[in-house]
Amino acid sequence: MRTYLKLLTVAFFWGGTFVAGRFLAGDAHPVSAAFFRFAIASSCLLLAVCKVEGRLPKLDFRQGLAVAALGLTGVFAYNLFFFNGLTLIGAGRAALIIALNPVAITLCSALIYRERLPLSRIVGVPLSVVGALVVITRGHPLMILSGGIGRGELLISGCVLSWTLYSIIGKTAMRGLSPLAAVCWSSIAGTLLLLIPALSYGSFADALHFSWSVWLSIGYLGLFGTVIGFLWYFEGIQKIGPSRAAVFINFVPVSAVLLATFLLGEPLDISLLGGGFLVVLGAYLANAPKPLFWRKV
Repeated sequence: MRTYLKLLTVAFFWGGTFVAGRFLAGDAHPVSAAFFRFAIASSCLLLAVCKVEGRLPKLDFRQGLAVAALGLTGVFAYNLFFFNGLTLIGAGRAALIIALNPVAITLCSALIYRERLPLSRIVGVPLSVVGALVVITRGHPLMILSGGIGRGELLISGCVLSWTLYSIIGKTAMRGLSPLAAVCWSSIAGTLLLLIPALSYGSFADALHFSWSVWLSIGYLGLFGTVIGFLWYFEGIQKIGPSRAAVFINFVPVSAVLLATFLLGEPLDISLLGGGFLVVLGAYLANAPKPLFWRKV
């Protein structure tokens, strides 16, 4: 029961990252927000690795390349897409687009690793895609044919691509490292990559003018959204397995939409509710602990 409560708390924390990111929009440049988020997270993760494993393990050449790829996709690219996207669209809509992550990972795993799919996943994947299209196009899917999708929706869709690549690379590339060490190394690599645009933009000078609310939001993203979220999520994977733990990700968009409504006053329109329902239902079917239909292809 304690593990399930922790996973529900993780879903709540991750839903809150969209609200925190939206709070930062207009007050902190996306590059600065991304860099300081992971500078905080990397410092905390490094302390956690040293406490749990004694030291940060050394990397061989293959692992070093993998770490660079993980930092580039899951930290650098993802967070630039994330913070830039949240300057243009609401937190709830962004969360429902990113809810495609488990579906995209499931589909890519089937294509790349030849994993067999039960019928429930074959139904769930397109269902989530349809729901995401409804959310992205604000209830007008035919807008895709006319190129009428907003820049914010496209940027948040980039988060899905980045996280899918991160997950696919990490599935095989980080053998020999614990999940905690792998996350720590990828966070450090991503932070170093983010340092380049941060120096170019002048993020350190920019940080001198941050208000306490900006630092509070960045601190939340670094500590609760990254460190505690990842640690408890990986603990859940160890206790109940990755498939059962992944189902709790489906609560992330739900908590994000509710928090965005209560804290940011974002409206709940029909496209958000209807499309969001299809996204969450499809994601559950695609990642159910046990296939709901036994036929496999």
